Amino acid sequence: MSVELTTLSNGFRIVSEHMPGLQSASIGIWVSAGGRHERPEQNGIAHFLEHMAFKGTRTRSALDIAEVIEDVGGYINAYTSREVTAYYARVLKNDVPLALEVIADILRQSIFDPKEIEVERGVILSEIGQALDTPDDVVFDWLQERAYPEQPLGRTILGPEERVKNFSRDDLAGFVREHYGPGQMILSAAGAVDHAQIVAMAEKLFGDMEAHGQPEIIPARFVGGEIRNVKKLEQAHVVFGFESPDYRHPDAYTGQIYAAALGGGMSSRLFQEIREKRGLCYTVFAQAGAFADSGMTTIYAGTSGDKVHELTTLILDEMHRAAEGLVGAEIARARAQMKAGMLMGLEGASSRAERLARMIEIWGRVPPLNEVVERIDSVTAEDLRRHAEQMAARAPMALALYGPVSQAPDFAGLSARRAA
Repeated sequence: MSVELTTLSNGFRIVSEHMPGLQSASIGIWVSAGGRHERPEQNGIAHFLEHMAFKGTRTRSALDIAEVIEDVGGYINAYTSREVTAYYARVLKNDVPLALEVIADILRQSIFDPKEIEVERGVILSEIGQALDTPDDVVFDWLQERAYPEQPLGRTILGPEERVKNFSRDDLAGFVREHYGPGQMILSAAGAVDHAQIVAMAEKLFGDMEAHGQPEIIPARFVGGEIRNVKKLEQAHVVFGFESPDYRHPDAYTGQIYAAALGGGMSSRLFQEIREKRGLCYTVFAQAGAFADSGMTTIYAGTSGDKVHELTTLILDEMHRAAEGLVGAEIARARAQMKAGMLMGLEGASSRAERLARMIEIWGRVPPLNEVVERIDSVTAEDLRRHAEQMAARAPMALALYGPVSQAPDFAGLSARRAA
């Protein structure tokens, strides 16, 4: 498999990977314009804009956009994260030019019809309401807010209702002008694709865009603390967050292996001790997340109100035990899980295209898979011990609790337990 990268004169980047034997392709544009690029009064607008991209252009109605892709058996969608908004399609190889033209149309020719804005506003408000009614979703938003208070990285992607209710056509168009420049876009394609053909189309569709400076991003500052919302629910939802490496940090892979060993599967320490041995919960897991300039390792569990005290203290105790010595078999298993998850996940064109865009955004190149595997294998037991000690006792901590959580220890008590 070969990766090719081309940058147009205006800074627009095109990366592709031909995957022999495939009859389909995934193609999309990843824009460095997510939740953390919003000003406080704009919170939620990146996500609103993602919705509006499919609501009509100068040449196509919302129905036309859906039909032109589905008429050829394809699929088109988008998502918004804290650091990126992506617009992508999956089609057969002969329909790649069509998919790219439609994506260019929704990105460059959307009209933001006031009537459609009102329709989609109602959809997004319903989405916000649904999120608030999903405890194991909203508790992660609260954790993010507590970890990065009064910062773009700490705000929700959907935004608050009061903001969403007031966004106008001018607000949407202004965000596009500010953040949707050619230097903020990466066109990524994988599968049955021809790089030269895609570059020629990109030059035609995006080559006339004028380059402009990228707005400054407010640096992330992990603060931490506790947010506790006592409510009569069946489950007490508990999620810890610990400051961990950003995705360019030398310890990024160390953090991921640690999270896998601690709570990445049924054989992990947290699962075995908390669920299998003690029966305190149904779900418990740990995962390492990263941003451009910060990161957070999270541990989630749900339990009954009368067990929340035992659960929260046991999580911290297990982190201390992990710091005292992850054994070789655990480390080897975590490495294997990480490598297998990455390699199996990249067997599809969509995941390949996603990885290409992410690597170009992070590194400006696409590291070969064998290089990534070598970096995973190079993490030593001493690296993990040092990282585990940092997570257990010294890393800044955030905590979000929701449901019947009145019996949970307070933040000061849990902090003292970490330091003991």
